[in-house]
Amino acid sequence: MAVQISPSILSADFARLAEDVARISDAADWVHVDVMDNHFVPNLTLGLPVVEALLKHSALPLDCHLMIEDPDRWAPAYAEAGAGSVTIHAEAAKAPVRTLRTIRAAGARSGLALNPATAVEPYEDLLGEIDMLLLMTVEPGFGGQKFLDVVLPKVRRARQLIRNSDSSVWLQVDGGVSDETIERCAEAGADVFVAGNAVYGKDDPAESVRALRAAAERASTT
Repeated sequence: MAVQISPSILSADFARLAEDVARISDAADWVHVDVMDNHFVPNLTLGLPVVEALLKHSALPLDCHLMIEDPDRWAPAYAEAGAGSVTIHAEAAKAPVRTLRTIRAAGARSGLALNPATAVEPYEDLLGEIDMLLLMTVEPGFGGQKFLDVVLPKVRRARQLIRNSDSSVWLQVDGGVSDETIERCAEAGADVFVAGNAVYGKDDPAESVRALRAAAERASTT
């Protein structure tokens, strides 16, 4: 598995987003953008206008994670704006297949996210419709939460489902990923890692990204 690191700007300085994105541009693979609407999750962050502005200044592709109600309506616009990846929540989507196909048709990678208590097995048949499966390792809505080890068995099951389907779907984990937890995630089968405080809470975000990548690569080869 090729390890990818997607730092979350939820932990960056919102007044200096372009600069904080630039700080990790030589080390990261993606910029993870958490879009929250204060309805699907109890927090309000940023939306399409900020994404459009970031696209003009980011050397990295944007990995947009939509924690919003009615993603069927709003998700295509993020792909059309130029996001490299757009992920919707299974718990919020009413027409996931149509929406995932629309995201792909607009030129972005399609992602499906599952909350910690949402089983992965019912979505096995959708693996052909997605490019990435995101398993939340905290309850969505806020950064800085403690990693939920209870999700690790689900990560292992998801990796096995992906192997069984003979697909190239990426397996992303988001929430509480740090130098203390990333190895467990990689051992379980994740290959794309979202990290917020573990990157932007350090003096040198780029070096933190490199350290996280090295830890994940060590674990994924053991």
